[in-house]
Amino acid sequence: MANTISQRVYDFLKDFPPFSLLEKEVLERVSERVIVRYVQPKEIIFRQGESPKPFIYIVREGAVHLLRTEEEDRILMDECDEGDVFGIRPLIAQQPYSLTAMAVEETLIYAIGIEGFEKVLNENPKVSFYLATNFAAGVRNRFSSENKGRIFLDRDMLIDSNFRLVEVQSMETSRTPVTCSPGTRVRSAALTMTDNEVGSIVVVNDAGHPLGILTDRDLRKNIATGIHGLDTAVSTFMSKPVICVPPNITMADVQIIMVKHRIHHLCVTETGRPDSPVRGVISEHDLLVIQGNNPAILLKEIRKGKQPAELKQIREKAETLLRKYLHQEVSISFISTIMSEINDAIICQAIKLSEIALVAEGMGPAPTAYSWLGLGSEGREEQLLRTDQDNALVFADVPKSKEEATRSWFLQFAQSVTRMLNQVGFDFCPGDMMASNPSWCLSESEWKEQFSRWILNPNQNSILYSTIFFDFRCIFGDENMPKALSQHILDMVKKQTIFLNFLAKHALDNPPPLSFFRNFVVERSGEHKDEFDIKKRAMMPLTDAARILVLEAGVSGINNTFRRFEKMAELEPQNADIYISAANAYEILMRYRALQGLQNRNSGRYFKPDELNKMQRLQLRNCFYPISEIQSLLNLRFQLSVLR
Repeated sequence: MANTISQRVYDFLKDFPPFSLLEKEVLERVSERVIVRYVQPKEIIFRQGESPKPFIYIVREGAVHLLRTEEEDRILMDECDEGDVFGIRPLIAQQPYSLTAMAVEETLIYAIGIEGFEKVLNENPKVSFYLATNFAAGVRNRFSSENKGRIFLDRDMLIDSNFRLVEVQSMETSRTPVTCSPGTRVRSAALTMTDNEVGSIVVVNDAGHPLGILTDRDLRKNIATGIHGLDTAVSTFMSKPVICVPPNITMADVQIIMVKHRIHHLCVTETGRPDSPVRGVISEHDLLVIQGNNPAILLKEIRKGKQPAELKQIREKAETLLRKYLHQEVSISFISTIMSEINDAIICQAIKLSEIALVAEGMGPAPTAYSWLGLGSEGREEQLLRTDQDNALVFADVPKSKEEATRSWFLQFAQSVTRMLNQVGFDFCPGDMMASNPSWCLSESEWKEQFSRWILNPNQNSILYSTIFFDFRCIFGDENMPKALSQHILDMVKKQTIFLNFLAKHALDNPPPLSFFRNFVVERSGEHKDEFDIKKRAMMPLTDAARILVLEAGVSGINNTFRRFEKMAELEPQNADIYISAANAYEILMRYRALQGLQNRNSGRYFKPDELNKMQRLQLRNCFYPISEIQSLLNLRFQLSVLR
């Protein structure tokens, strides 16, 4: 008999990050080990200063306050409600809790043992990334109690270039580092740490290069337990090798490194390498001191949103976050991940609200399992701005007698979702490539038949559809059907290899966007006369090429264009330079388009080259050269001269 408790736990966890990032089988195993705990109002779950318990917690029902105790006062630092994770300190470092967790009403929490979850963390980098980007999330904005839970204060503050975004601001390392030689006795090192009021001391050689680091934790583990004496040399049990980082490293990078390596101290050196002099130390405590708001707050607000207007306002906040990331040169990989999480959360909330509305209208719940698919830039996790919608829906096969009623329900459902997304600011697709179109709201079998027709009978329309629909990604619902569709596409491509030749020929329809005189190829007429189409002229050639290459290689599960090129660089070392150049060029193009869109309050697709400064024009032109190299590779590999 199935364990109904673990199934209920699974059904809950799958809707909340980071658990929503796990494969079904992995999450089922995690759910089986969850301890369900009822907590009464005012009951303490853990106290500030206590040694961390071997659990992380997630609120199932109710609410938990995270409090900082200072003398007789309790300061509210965060409020956790349904789906919020807290008490993750054991995953970061074995140090006492920095906050007290107290239930404020009757609360049901799930306790997840870290022993089993650490393995999950090691095997699922997306979960590690989520925890890194959300570490110490929820510390309230210190300027106004009216702004509780918000990331930014007001619009004037948002555009103030002096406002430093917490996630990307550089860590302060101005304090003189405390160091000692490897032969220093533990007693002397501990006294030095005490005199300087620090929790670590860097062990250096004669040139001042770091050899190891000794922390309070090392002293507790090795000296307080009696394993070593006070006259032992620090080199005996110092932590090594030291993880080193360069000066001015961002908080986002610090978070990721600490989670990845399971450490709570980083050594700052002049070059970021261990063979250069020490400049300072960054500790987990430093993060806690300066950590403020981050995207986790937006995600929490989205989950609470009940009206399109609320979701629209939150998405506008996200665009301010995007602006800060872009201006402070945060990597596009990081930005696209964050913005995709926010977009996905908005879509998921629109789906949930639409389901509730249909039930209220007497339509009942979904008649069978389904999956909402993101297409195009959303499917590739590249939708930084609110462009038009590209989505589709696949539902499980049902008996023929139920097909009409099932399709009718999902079409009404899809119309509700796309209408709500339009109200949030995602325009309707001009070509009607949306789940509300009966052509793109199909059963699993119908989608397989559709894909087979496109692949077996390549023509202008089927090739065009393939470039849009083959970049699908599951945003909400059953993940098994999209995986089955991806595998079906790969199987069919193997049977009909000529399809790739037609797909490659289509990719060459947009040549590198420079004229003979090295000028930008602009639109010659129409609404956008004399404007440069960065999507069609520069981004689509790279997107199309990356898609073809991974299809030929039989790679699935990687939709993002620059990650596809990075994967191809691994698979084909002989062409690695071309692929890495293409990946780098695509990231720059994404950045330029996003900046243009934010500046002009549109999709960023069209802009006048004359409005760019010389350096910007040069940088963009440099991005066009990899297009030529990639297209030459496609021309040779697929013998496209035969098809011309």
